[in-house]
Amino acid sequence: MQQLQQQRPLSRAGRSVSAIGLGTWQLGADWGEVEEGDALAVLDAAVTDGVTFLDTADVYGDGRSEQLIGTLLAAHPGHGLTVATKMGRRAPQEPSSYTPANFRAWTDRSRRNLGVETLDLVQLHCPPSAVIDSGATYDALDALVADGAVAAYGVSVETCDQALAAIARPGVASVQIILNPFRLKPLERVVPAAAAAGVGIVARVPLASGLLSGRYDAATTFAADDHRTYNRRGEAFDQGETFSGVDYAVGLEAAAALAQALPDGVPLPAATLAWIASRPGVSTVIPGARSVAQARANAAAAALLEPGSGFDVEAFDAVVRATYDAHLRGAVHDRW
Repeated sequence: MQQLQQQRPLSRAGRSVSAIGLGTWQLGADWGEVEEGDALAVLDAAVTDGVTFLDTADVYGDGRSEQLIGTLLAAHPGHGLTVATKMGRRAPQEPSSYTPANFRAWTDRSRRNLGVETLDLVQLHCPPSAVIDSGATYDALDALVADGAVAAYGVSVETCDQALAAIARPGVASVQIILNPFRLKPLERVVPAAAAAGVGIVARVPLASGLLSGRYDAATTFAADDHRTYNRRGEAFDQGETFSGVDYAVGLEAAAALAQALPDGVPLPAATLAWIASRPGVSTVIPGARSVAQARANAAAAALLEPGSGFDVEAFDAVVRATYDAHLRGAVHDRW
């Protein structure tokens, strides 16, 4: 495996990770079917092109995503990868579900799925705010670290307030939060607070469920088992997870405005990923991929961060902020 990307420190986890990682929700479920061979090819392409951070969860395909990554790890001894999984969505989303016994059972299952003795990083999977606020949560997580089941832990969140509460905890190594041109609020307080505390920021849903891919239009349809069909208004889980909570038609307009500002040869998804990764305090960005071509294109976006790439990231930043104010701020800024 090659190391083609710049690496950033995930300080509290004692690791360095690639600026562009890979999210693997698409390889588990809720995005339409992906055959096992195709999924393994996606993983292999990503790591071959320099991705060293893989994000998964125990509920992605009921463990399928973790098992696929486990197959990859077994095929590459001494791989140098960091695998971040998530736990907590296998039980009712109530504070009473978040017990030391459940934490142990969930992490043990993920260890089996991944074929590892110790999980590199386990994140609570968008738990209720009461769980994030409770000292007992972190006592239980610290016990997993002490026992060697987990090397480090973090929290994946829905809101900026949840992120700030997690950052204040001394054992938290990372906060995973939606951050993209449609969701700028984390840049105001969350990312600076994390940087000051030495907490990593994992930017998720970076392409707004594909709205920032430049491939969709008003006539695009999605499979019945794709969350972009069944969760547009938050029918199944938090609305912010689908198209970043943005109305589909509005998102298309905003994406078109961003694309028009780019120079020839710089595609919108690559510019978006590079812009997110360029924000001070962001550790890694985790776009998903359902094909080898997508995985390689996402990894290649890291090249836009290098001097001489021809991409003026700060000029694009100005367009991102103007577009957000014109199209999106009123609908999303105060919600998450």
